[in-house]
Amino acid sequence: MYKLLKQEGRAKRAEFTTVHGTIQTPVFMNVGTVAAIKGAVSTQDLEQIGCQVELSNTYHLHVRPGDKVVKQLGGLHKFMSWNRPILTDSGGFQVFSLAGLRKIKEEGVYFNSHIDGRKIFMGPEESMQIQSNLASTIAMAFDECPPSKAERPYVEQSVARTTRWLERCKQEMNRLNSLEDTINKNQMLFGINQGAIFKDIRVEHAKTISEMDLDGYALGGLAVGESHEEMYYVIEETVPYLPVDKPTYLMGVGTPANILEAVERGVDFFDCVYPSRNGRHGHVYTNMGKINLFNAKYELDDRPIEEGCGCPACQRYSRAYIRHLLKAKEMLGMRLCVLHNLYFYNTMMQEIRDALDAGEFASYKKRKLAGFEAGDK
Repeated sequence: MYKLLKQEGRAKRAEFTTVHGTIQTPVFMNVGTVAAIKGAVSTQDLEQIGCQVELSNTYHLHVRPGDKVVKQLGGLHKFMSWNRPILTDSGGFQVFSLAGLRKIKEEGVYFNSHIDGRKIFMGPEESMQIQSNLASTIAMAFDECPPSKAERPYVEQSVARTTRWLERCKQEMNRLNSLEDTINKNQMLFGINQGAIFKDIRVEHAKTISEMDLDGYALGGLAVGESHEEMYYVIEETVPYLPVDKPTYLMGVGTPANILEAVERGVDFFDCVYPSRNGRHGHVYTNMGKINLFNAKYELDDRPIEEGCGCPACQRYSRAYIRHLLKAKEMLGMRLCVLHNLYFYNTMMQEIRDALDAGEFASYKKRKLAGFEAGDK
């Protein structure tokens, strides 16, 4: 149940009620690919830093420990001890990134596991079954993600197949939600809009899937090699053809600036590995841009990563100490940087929601971007 509370231009402020709690949007989903955030971050940490939704990966959990194992242990929420919403992506993007190991057919995709090389088949029904076993709050439809620079005929065929697969996902999800032994019988399904950077294919596909009355809609196949300008253009042209009274999710995006630009264009769900991946390499976000704690100039810097930040790292430790931990390859260094970055993202989303509530998003965005650009790179 999606309730649109306010709009400023195309920017949306809403509440999305699920069986695992109400999500305030715009929202950033914290990426825990294998049911854990990389960087030794626990679910207690996630609660502390204001994470609303955790995102896990269908393909990775199917390969290890196995979705049937997770089901036997009571589903993903119980398995990882997290009682807020979880979104599972469908495995479609992993299939895209495993290009060298896969073969796409109408029935689904044949590929080899990146862990032990064993043969795996995944189609729409298999993806829904795995996600049902995981018992996530929101399941993503199984799609094909064409490369952003793919030729037009290939993209047309690929998008048509994604639509056919979506029909199959919807049917299978309905069947699974009606079964006696299904853990989450209220599992939701989001469809995915594809079309590379071809505006007309994107718009046509958006119109087609909008008629299927799904729980939410995602823009897939962006941030995979196209420029930021191309990405913003696709969002701007496509979002008006997706239902305004359903969540709009931009998959795998992005930087704080990307998020601000996409919120302005009507997107309200985000996820990205940047905060955790950058944190593990000592790159931390601040309101004055990103800083690299490996830089020698922080060796004697006794300030927190960012003055006034409420995250566990900034509350207690200095840049100099965290730099020392990173240089000494102590896991705590990574952990503190990841916590800071996720806190920064979750706090920025809260600020975005507050600005939309107050009808001041445009000025907030301008101020925030000016800070990033003025900052210490």
